[in-house]
Amino acid sequence: MRKLLTGTLVALPALALPAALPMAGAAPARPDLAKLVTLREIKAHLAAFQEIADYNGGNRAAGSAGYDVSVKYVVGQVKKAGLTPKVQKFTYPYWRERSHAVLARTAPSKASYKRGEDFLTLEYSGSGDVTAPVVAVDVPAKGEGTSGCETSDFKGFAKGSIALMRRGKCSFATKAAKAKAAGARAAVIFNKPGEKGPLNGTVTRPSAIPVIGPTHAVGAELVKAAKKGGLKLRVKTGTVQGKRSSANVIADTGRGRAGNVVLAGAHLDSVPAGPGVNDNGTGAATLLAVAGKIKALRKDDLRNRVRFVWWGAEEAGLRGSAHYVKSLPAAERAKIALNLNFDMLGSPNGTRGVYDGDHSTRAGTRAPAGSGAIEKMFREYFRRRHLPVTESTFTGRSDYGPFIERGIPSGGIDTGAEGLKTAAEAKTFGGRAGKAYDPCYHSKCDRLTNVNLKLLDGNADGVAHVLQHLARTTVAVNGGARLDLTRDPSYDPLWQGRYLLR
Repeated sequence: MRKLLTGTLVALPALALPAALPMAGAAPARPDLAKLVTLREIKAHLAAFQEIADYNGGNRAAGSAGYDVSVKYVVGQVKKAGLTPKVQKFTYPYWRERSHAVLARTAPSKASYKRGEDFLTLEYSGSGDVTAPVVAVDVPAKGEGTSGCETSDFKGFAKGSIALMRRGKCSFATKAAKAKAAGARAAVIFNKPGEKGPLNGTVTRPSAIPVIGPTHAVGAELVKAAKKGGLKLRVKTGTVQGKRSSANVIADTGRGRAGNVVLAGAHLDSVPAGPGVNDNGTGAATLLAVAGKIKALRKDDLRNRVRFVWWGAEEAGLRGSAHYVKSLPAAERAKIALNLNFDMLGSPNGTRGVYDGDHSTRAGTRAPAGSGAIEKMFREYFRRRHLPVTESTFTGRSDYGPFIERGIPSGGIDTGAEGLKTAAEAKTFGGRAGKAYDPCYHSKCDRLTNVNLKLLDGNADGVAHVLQHLARTTVAVNGGARLDLTRDPSYDPLWQGRYLLR
């Protein structure tokens, strides 16, 4: 209780007596990166990406003017944040369809299949117009088989035939290459049971033969007909192949251990069909907003080097991230503690998918040790915020792929693409069951109006929070603790347990 003063009372200026003063010696409050990063900033970056696309052919695809201007925009914003950007240029195989593909049954009965609904052309398919007998390659009535993954699958294969294979056990590239080596004039790889729609994939490198991907229903029907004998198909594709150039934008924090790098990436390119504001302006813009505020972290918050990367040519087959990982010397690659990937953070009918780092769903690719810890960090943050999450499997469809292949722990968030929302997901996250997570996925309508801002806002907070935690310590992910405790300013030789983990 304040002592009562006697005598004349003198009014003092309000500023002379502050309402509260920090206790002597008290450390200033730790900055909260999640609070510093605002949706307003992210929206401004999204608007810039939209404007760039609108005035440059309607897209920001790799190899286009829209992408080149997007790179310049990111470089300028990174410099404004006080970081030093590097533009890493690379070349990659270019491919596109110049005419609509054809899949038709010519014998013993005739039928035509609809492109986009019944089948798709696999990326990097070769060109050709082939009418030939069909051979089902190791597609057993029960079980999966290896269906074109092994040379022995083609034993007795008649040269000049069309190879009919089922997805699974190995890459599409392997199946197509082994079919070509066996003398196939075309390859037909159909989807797995339970997978909806036609097969949408890539054979990674330019193929010398046409490669198309039907739905499971079409493929199963063709297998039955092929085993009866006499089945002939017409497969026609018209494609263009060549070389193109693109670039990654890379920026490191000036502070933090260079030997323990926390890498956060998002692809910057769109598909040629549209501006790509959700896919993946949302991820790129969120990283820009975080990079703009990271300098606010204290020295003991930024113990590990943080590396921001905006990937090029993701939509052309993860070209930018693959080039980056491959180009790193082994010693530099070993310095990457982990990789965070953010691809589509605001799907309009989306969920909040945290990458399944602990492989609890037993689906997709098993990520390297430490990935489960990253998953838990995101889950714990969203749990505290009372924001629901679901599992997102590592399918290899985004830029974490090259890192996982090299044994680098990975994690991140996505909100769904062309898949359909389940009734259970609609109950948890809202939105419409039976409809695509992003109805404008890879389309002209992927504009600012296509972004779920509420979902994006919460996800951006999660990105900032987890990145701040990992900038301080990666011990749960890669055991990245201080090697020389005696040089730690917080080390007390009388208390051997007192040190800060990095």
